[in-house]
Amino acid sequence: MLLSRLRSNRKKSNAASSSQPRKVQKMPELEEFLMKKDYQGAISLLEFKAKESPEWDEARSLWLGHCYFHAGEYRKAADIYEPMLEREECPPDASLFLGCCYFFLGMYPEARATAEKAPKSPLFVRLMFHLAHKTGDEKRLMTFHQQLSENLEDQLSLASIHYLRMHYADAVEVYKNILTSQPSLIALNVYMAMCYYKMDYFDVAQDVLAVYLQAFPESPAAQNLAACIRYKSWSGKSALPGVENLMKTNLYPSAREIIRHNQVVFNCGDGALQVWPNQVNDAMSLCNELEPHLPYEFLVKAITFTLHGYIKESKDHLKTAEQFFKMVGESTAECDTIPGRLSMASSLFLQQKYDEVIVYLDSVREYHQESDVYLLNIAQARLACRHYKEAEEAFLRVTGPERDQPLYKFMLARSFIYNQKPHYAWDIMTKTRNTKDAASLMKLIAHDCYKAGEYYYSVKAFAQLEKSDPSPENWQGKRGATAGLFRLFVHGKAPKEQMAEALGYVAQTHHSHAEFLSYVIKNWAKSHSINFDK
Repeated sequence: MLLSRLRSNRKKSNAASSSQPRKVQKMPELEEFLMKKDYQGAISLLEFKAKESPEWDEARSLWLGHCYFHAGEYRKAADIYEPMLEREECPPDASLFLGCCYFFLGMYPEARATAEKAPKSPLFVRLMFHLAHKTGDEKRLMTFHQQLSENLEDQLSLASIHYLRMHYADAVEVYKNILTSQPSLIALNVYMAMCYYKMDYFDVAQDVLAVYLQAFPESPAAQNLAACIRYKSWSGKSALPGVENLMKTNLYPSAREIIRHNQVVFNCGDGALQVWPNQVNDAMSLCNELEPHLPYEFLVKAITFTLHGYIKESKDHLKTAEQFFKMVGESTAECDTIPGRLSMASSLFLQQKYDEVIVYLDSVREYHQESDVYLLNIAQARLACRHYKEAEEAFLRVTGPERDQPLYKFMLARSFIYNQKPHYAWDIMTKTRNTKDAASLMKLIAHDCYKAGEYYYSVKAFAQLEKSDPSPENWQGKRGATAGLFRLFVHGKAPKEQMAEALGYVAQTHHSHAEFLSYVIKNWAKSHSINFDK
């Protein structure tokens, strides 16, 4: 708003104040906040009143606990209810409310023990129903299932348990029955869409979700689900704009974490270790508690065990990962699907059966030709099988941030060397800014060029390595590469300039063998009227 407009409004209000009584802005009442589900606003109001009147107020405390709970601050809600239980005139439902807080805090034994002190009620039945599911007590689950009524809260509770137990069709049936009698509850369309999504009915999920999005287009939960549907139906690239726009909005911390997670998924895992750095151990802890039933659950365990195995250099974890991948790849439901074949390729990769890896990856090539992850995997397999030309082609088609990763540079450099392009490998090394990575590349060039018969670049690399580490190994490498280059020179396969440069590197080593090597080469050159100084 412009200041000039403020001033003019102020003048008008001053003129009007002489003829009209001044209106005093009224503080919002608690009921107004609750009607709008503005729990943070309600909490601020209740805390303000508590400071004004510090004495105990049962109603105020109950409302404060209620608002903390519905705002997702379960620990703070529990801190309100716990002192109530110690009072002589304790509200009868306080222990039940506290049990609900403990449930959402994952304190299931405490939740049950505390809630059982309260009078029996529909909320008590629902809490016991969910606790039985969480603790795997099937007998109690069925007992409390039979005690559920046809009221809205009980039916929603039943639908949620169906969903958690992967009985998605049963959950949809409950939601449809509710919507028949109460069509205004359009948020149930989001829950139904989630069920259809879980059943892989992505078109149906999209249509059902559209009903809710038409009324509430800004809903983060609905937008996130819509992005997930696009990811499953099309690609991660098509889903990314939706979650990227969500990250620019004001989200609850828990919602922001989910969106960040999905960004990583839609990006094929790119940035996972940046979003959750050093949390591989936490992932392993979660996986140890996970009993997989569905293919993607086996894949989650397989990927986690693979990463943990590589980081910890644990053969046992890698073996377990290999078996999880194999279970998915050989399963009747997945063996002929793209995820199934990729899983089989991953299992074979961990077994180092790279020729078989190529067979499986080639079978899904047309679906992943633009995928950097696919290109990297098949390039590594071809490199391991010494298909250097094909490996180089696949590596060069990678366009994403993987090109800046050390492993990518090492493998591409190796492909160049064995494709008789060592100068490109040398260029990669010289353009690498990280000194540690550059040193590793130098070592790779020195040894791989020696094996590939590219002795000139091997000599150069060993000479550089010897400067920083004058070890016998580096001297012997330089000596051997120089001898190899001399042999090429004798047969007319190396230019005089390269041989002269190599002799200069040999002269930098003060060793009797270095002097002898130089003498032999120069003596041969002299007998053939070759002068390295010109």
